[in-house]
Amino acid sequence: MQRPALTPEMEMFRDSAEKFFKTEIGPNAERWREAGIVDREAFLKAGAAGFLCMWADEKYGGLGIKDFRYEQILIEANARYGDPGFFMTPHSRLIGPYIDTFGTEEQKQRFIPKMISGECILAVAMTEPDAGSDLAGMKTRAEEKDEHWVLNGTKTYISNGILADLVIVAARTIPDKPHALTLFLVERGMEGFERGRRLKKMGLKSQDTAALFFRDVRVPKQNVLGQVHKGFYHLMHALAEERLLSAAGNVVAARICVEVTTEFVRNRKVFGKPLSQMQNTRFKLAALDTEIEVAQTFVDRCVEQHNAGKLTAEDAARAKLFCSEVYARAADECVQLHGGAGYMEEYAICRLYQDERINRIYAGTSEIMKEIIARSILD
Repeated sequence: MQRPALTPEMEMFRDSAEKFFKTEIGPNAERWREAGIVDREAFLKAGAAGFLCMWADEKYGGLGIKDFRYEQILIEANARYGDPGFFMTPHSRLIGPYIDTFGTEEQKQRFIPKMISGECILAVAMTEPDAGSDLAGMKTRAEEKDEHWVLNGTKTYISNGILADLVIVAARTIPDKPHALTLFLVERGMEGFERGRRLKKMGLKSQDTAALFFRDVRVPKQNVLGQVHKGFYHLMHALAEERLLSAAGNVVAARICVEVTTEFVRNRKVFGKPLSQMQNTRFKLAALDTEIEVAQTFVDRCVEQHNAGKLTAEDAARAKLFCSEVYARAADECVQLHGGAGYMEEYAICRLYQDERINRIYAGTSEIMKEIIARSILD
């Protein structure tokens, strides 16, 4: 099905983005996978190209582009030509907007220009060893002391955990109230802020993931983000977009699974004829292609709704749930169609399979998405 037409400006932007990822990101992907981390220069280059925090106001050095379709173009270009472990989109569209929405003017002036340039890489720290999707179970604490807060706790599985210069940390600020959380801007170099080792993962191997430790970190009051005790509600504010970002990435990855497999089965011969002529192969790929087309159509519609300010939490959950499950089926079926080759990392499908598994977990597990949807139709 034909997707919604892009404007001429968007077509030019897509060409520029694809060229950037082909020349600046893709050629480094293998080295980054081996190192377990991308070069800081990747963020600086993305910033110089104008691809970071495009929503930011011109007075901070931004482009003032709010249209989600521009970020969707970057997501698709990175998936095809770059490295899925290069987490520029969470930096730009997931974490950065918290500062724009809840930050003071002083905080915006201090951080946003460097976020745009790539000098200040962002992370958000919510997950803890015993608290994932259930933020009410958070144990990290912050206590008010004179002109600062004292922060103590541990966060884990933090994306950009090693590279991050600024971390938005959620902490409990009223001990006996589960939802009384406050967000703090913790900067690189603050005394008591330490990073654990880079965690080794099943997939997304170039994406630096780490545990973060806060031991009596003195956070100045000017580094409180948003309202004190209202951090839980601030975090809820961005969930719909986070899930749309996930859905957009999942659907293009599923499409790439089918594309690389289509090429493989055309060249692979079984019993004297191409695997592409076997009915099982044809039916498997036809079914996947249909699911991907449906998923893409729904995602594009969600993007339209999001741009209009009308995307609901339920529809974002539906998009995230369906697209992540489609990607899972596509990766699994396409590995099977590759046979033994699908188990070898030299083939793209093997890496797509490895990278896929986290998508049904982060940005809210499939089970959480189902609960959100169920509440909308049953409660």
